[in-house]
Amino acid sequence: PYSVIVGTVWGPDDRPVYGVKVKIRRAKDKKPKWEVYSDHNGEFAQRFPAGECDYILSADLKGFKPADGQPLRLAQEVTVHVYYDERQDTGLHLTR
Repeated sequence: PYSVIVGTVWGPDDRPVYGVKVKIRRAKDKKPKWEVYSDHNGEFAQRFPAGECDYILSADLKGFKPADGQPLRLAQEVTVHVYYDERQDTGLHLTR
């Protein structure tokens, strides 16, 4: 059994953003253990071992070049709580 976190990276114009590195870590850890990239629909997914745990998601925008050239930043990190073998949907919002 496993759990999965599925999400979308949203830009300041409320459109999905392609190519953003999403870093995921357990709340008790300091460093991220997983890294995934948003696809052409701005979506990402990561599987985890089943079991109750909190995960913290953040966007790594170093080296990311938006189409309009203006720098972006993450509005805030997102915490996702997983109980056992389930799917949790979330989103990361970027601002200027």
